[in-house]
Amino acid sequence: MEFRPCIDIHGGRVKQLVGGTLTDSDARENFVSGQDAAYYARLYQKDGIRGGHVIMLDAPGSAYYEADRSQAFLALGAYPGGLQVGGGITPESAPQFLEAGASHVIVTSYVFKDGVIHYDRLKKLVQAVGKEHLVLDLSCRRTQDGYLVVTDRWQKFTKEAVTYELLERLSGYADEFLIHAVDVEGRVSGIETELVKMLGGWDGIPITYAGGVSSFEDLSALKMYGLGRLHVTVGSALDLFGGTMEYEKVLEYVCGDEGI
Repeated sequence: MEFRPCIDIHGGRVKQLVGGTLTDSDARENFVSGQDAAYYARLYQKDGIRGGHVIMLDAPGSAYYEADRSQAFLALGAYPGGLQVGGGITPESAPQFLEAGASHVIVTSYVFKDGVIHYDRLKKLVQAVGKEHLVLDLSCRRTQDGYLVVTDRWQKFTKEAVTYELLERLSGYADEFLIHAVDVEGRVSGIETELVKMLGGWDGIPITYAGGVSSFEDLSALKMYGLGRLHVTVGSALDLFGGTMEYEKVLEYVCGDEGI
């Protein structure tokens, strides 16, 4: 289990939002930072934490997307090779982010279009950056049909459920998976236990789980139900982003032997 930090960018600023509330015209904010993205990148670099994700939350073509890109490039330049980046990534734009210092690009909507996986698009991405530089974001919401992947800033349901078969099939195209439990993301209300149990039962490429972590008890449950296989992101609950969980203690807990 590893701690994977985050730098979420919205409106050209580092923020924490409540998952599922982000639309073209509105979003519910938990925290707005007075620091730029490079500040957090340097902090993560100082502590030797790799694999964190920088997410540009505004839609490509929107008024703030270029401001989000500028902040992302600041972070990547401050910590070359240490961060992943996502948000509106395409085969055409992906190489720019790798050249700017990203270790991986994170993609959902480009691949999951019109509710289904477009393997021609997925293969084009792999050709553009290589499997070793691609993270597939399978963030999902719970329905009566299982945990369905959601796209377009988590507003659109696909027809693809997160299953072992899907993980196995897509692992041939990616180096890692990033999976937000969208219904609890940003709510600091506890982890999505059933999803964690399911993901922990699959032994394949690395998976980073995000969503709902609010306490060290949640981290302990994540380790237990995820069988130690899942990496974790803590956002709104972290004191760096206005929460109560101390960043240094979270690092010690996740990266050490505590709570196992």
